Formats: sequence, structure tokens, C-alpha cells
Amino acid sequence: MAIVIDAMGSDTYPDPEIQAAVDAARIIKDEVILVGHEDLLKDKLAKINTDNQPVRIVHAPDVLEMHDKPVAAARKKPLNSMAVGMELVKTGEAQAFVTAGNTGGAMFNGLRTLGRIKGVQRPGLTTIFPVKTGFAVVLDIGANADCRPEFLQQFAIMGSVYAEKALGIPNPAVGLLSNGEEEGKGNQLTKDTYPLLQNCGINFAGNVEPKEFVAGKVAVLVTDGFSGNVLLKTSEAVAGLLLSILKESLMSSPITKLGALLAKPAFKKVKQAMDPSDIGAAPLLGIDGLVFIGHGRSDARALTSAVVRAHQAVQADLLEAIRIAIQTRLTETND
Repeated sequence: MAIVIDAMGSDTYPDPEIQAAVDAARIIKDEVILVGHEDLLKDKLAKINTDNQPVRIVHAPDVLEMHDKPVAAARKKPLNSMAVGMELVKTGEAQAFVTAGNTGGAMFNGLRTLGRIKGVQRPGLTTIFPVKTGFAVVLDIGANADCRPEFLQQFAIMGSVYAEKALGIPNPAVGLLSNGEEEGKGNQLTKDTYPLLQNCGINFAGNVEPKEFVAGKVAVLVTDGFSGNVLLKTSEAVAGLLLSILKESLMSSPITKLGALLAKPAFKKVKQAMDPSDIGAAPLLGIDGLVFIGHGRSDARALTSAVVRAHQAVQADLLEAIRIAIQTRLTETND
């Protein structure tokens, strides 16, 4: 087995990617392939990989930057690290691709190089979201701002399989993001999607409000990419605001500083729960290949986690499980 890391993906490439490749290879006991400009990678890898972990470089002379327009840039830079890395997955030389690069670029190159799983009309971008009971899967979080009901149905099926395979949750409950629990609540998209989710072989828990989701009512939350992205960014902003206010309050006097010292283990636990580095990356579900996308600010620890997560997905045969679920459950719905 081999996992590919896009060595030119993160905001501070290629240093985090090189360190992550060596660290991940040590953990997964399989090959990690760094795809990027060889001149930037070769000497640095030699200095870091002192214990000769199975890491090798595949040359890709072009780079998709974060500010690049995905379609135009990919066409002008056909040998970009994403395209070259995904080609390795397509040919079977590698089994999964990990990037912290341009999300639009990953989507475009994934569709062009690997295509969609048969029956999937739009791939969905996922994230692993901390909730009261642990973690939950949310999709779509930005790949598809405008959706049709059948897109959300496919997201629900794929998200359910991913939660079972990646998070180890048997028969995961799936919720539809809405502004009320009742079946008739929501906009027209939500109302039209509801009956589709009732009849596609998943454990559908109905409409779910954000407060219920955060409380851990469901393991999978389905929504369109616009609402999902707003939910994610709002949650991140509120979490950051609360932590900032709490920190200022605790540092405001000697007594509160003492209290902060005594509560340090609890704060550490909260920080760990909110730290995306343990998750690393989440898959672009619906692409006919395993493509994991992390944040541009990913450090070596986050990218290492991403490779480990991708490796686990290969071992769990996630891609084939999604293919089967889409084929059988959509067929059952159509029948």
C-alpha cells in the first residue's frame, strides 16, 4: 500500500509535508509518496529521513497555489502536484491522496483524473465535527453551494458509510440540517429532501437543529454546501470567541489566574477536543478514489494524522463500501 501526500499543498509547503511523510511512514508501516518539485524536496527529505523510512519523491514541476482559479490553473499547469498525485491513485500505484492545498483544485483534479462513483452526481466535502458525544460527520461543507434533493440523498448515503467505516459507529443516525425538528420545517430543498432520506436504507433521524447536532443527536449531518460552510465557519468563530473571552477573564486577576492553574487539565481536554490536528483531513466523498483534504494551515502533526486516516480508510475498503451503498440504496429508492 502507498499513500500520496501533495508536497506543495499547505500554506508553508513543503516542510510540514516532508516531516509528515516520514512520521506517517513510521506509523503506518507502508510507503508514503511525496509529490512535488524534486529540487525543493530531495535535500530536505534526506536530512529528515535519517532512519530510512519508506518515503519516495515523484516529481511534479507545477504548483496550484491557494489563490489560483482551479479550472484555469489546472489547465495551465497540467503537471501540478495534485494531478500527478491523483494519477498515481488512478493507476493503482497508490491507494489514497492527501492534500492541504486548494480545495477547488482538489475537486477539479479529482473529477478530471478519477471521475465520480457511478450514481453520484456531485461529490461532497466532509468534515469531522466535535460534538458532545464525540465526533460526527458533516457534509457538504462547501463543494456544492447549490444543491438538488438527490444530491443530499447521495451525501446521506456516503456520509453514513463513512461514519461507520471511519468512526466505527454501527448504523449511524443521519440528520438533515433544518430550522426545526418537524417534517414540514425548512426551505424547499429541505422539504423535498426529507422523503428521499426516509426511503434510502439509512438510519434517518429526521430534521435536526444545530443545537441538537452539537448535543450529539446524530452521527451524520447532511446539508447543502452553502449552509454547511456557514455552519462550520460560524462554529469556528464562536469557539474562538469564547476561548478568547475565557482566557482574558482568567488572566484578569491573581485569584482567577490561580483558578486557571487548577483547571488546566480541563482546559487541555477542551483544547484537544477542538484541535483539528487529530483529524487531519476529511475525504471528498463521491470521487472514484480516496482523496483527503486538510486545512491550508495544516502542520506536520495534522498531515500525519491525515495520512493515518487515509490509510485506515484503505484498510476499511471505504471506497468499495460507498460504491456498493450508492448502487444498492439508490436502486432501492428508485424501485
